[in-house]
This record gives sequence, structure tokens and C-alpha cells, in this order.
Amino acid sequence: MIRYIVITLLLLPAASAVQQLLPVIGPLHGARLLIVPLVFLCCAVTVDLPVMLLLAFCAGFLWDAQAVVLPPMESAMASVSLPESLPFGASMPLFALSGALMQGVQPLFRRGNWRISALLTGVVLLVHLAMEFAVLSFLRGGFHLPRATFLQMTSSAGITMLLSPLCFVLLFRIAAACDHPLHPAAGRRRTRVN
Repeated sequence: MIRYIVITLLLLPAASAVQQLLPVIGPLHGARLLIVPLVFLCCAVTVDLPVMLLLAFCAGFLWDAQAVVLPPMESAMASVSLPESLPFGASMPLFALSGALMQGVQPLFRRGNWRISALLTGVVLLVHLAMEFAVLSFLRGGFHLPRATFLQMTSSAGITMLLSPLCFVLLFRIAAACDHPLHPAAGRRRTRVN
């Protein structure tokens, strides 16, 4: 189990590096494949709560490190402007909440029904993006959701959800290599009570 946890922790920096190389998909309203949240959400359903919280901390740290916008020194002294991104560390509780939602379907996942988790990945990712937008809107002092932003969030969640089965296949192979059973109840036959 320890090997599986270490490997899932190492998947997050690898996903962060891949995230930096992926371009914006222009025809889909500027959508992006969100690899770091995808890897986190898929891993979150395969581990226990304390490990999920550790993964949320690491994923939030990496996500914030990618998105931090530092103002130039001249403009930082001149005036206070609207925030372009969330403050560093604000993504960690958002990842923890998203992971908690994924933990809710863990009993189904443990019974071998991973397809529901794959679909829920897209829904939880959309909720995660909406929470990020809500916090950023609060920091800016007003809530206005343009249609283009809504389409970008839904497109990003949708195309990222399409990759979740591949992420689960990777996690199944890693678990098999580590002798870590992801869904122990899937192999047992159900017995009928007469």
C-alpha cells in the first residue's frame, strides 16, 4: 500500500509537468485539459481519507504554483489591482472538497463500478472550477459569469472527463504492480439468500 501511495504522490508532479506542455483548445472556447485535477480526482477515489487529504495538499500546492501571477515590481508599488488568480494556498481546500465528493462514491468504486467514478470526475471537476470562479469573484468584489467563461469551464470539464478512463486504467496497472487491491469486492461472487 505504501508503494501505491508514493507512486500516486509522484504522479501529481508528473501531471503538473504535462499540464505545462498542453495547449489551449481554441475551437472549444479556449478549453484546457486539466491533468492535475484529473489525476487527483482519480487518485482520490482509490485511497483512504488521510491519504486523499495529503494528495489534496500536494495537488493544491502544485496547482497554485502553476497559476501564481506575480506583478511587476513597479506596478506592485503603484496601485492595488484586481487579482488575476487565487491567492497561493487557496486551491488546497478546494481540492480537499473535490476529493471529499469523490470519496462519496468510493463504496461503488470498491465494488468494481469505476465507470460511475469516471463520469463523476467530470461533474466534480466542473464543481471545482465553479468554486474557483466563485472565490475569485468574491475577491474581485462582484459576481458576473460571462457565457464564454461558462462554456470554457464546461468544455474543460467535459474533455478532461473523457480522459478519466485512461487515468483509471493507469491506476489499475500501478495498483496491480504494487499488489494493492483497488476494489476487493469486485472479484467476489454475490450469493443469494433464499
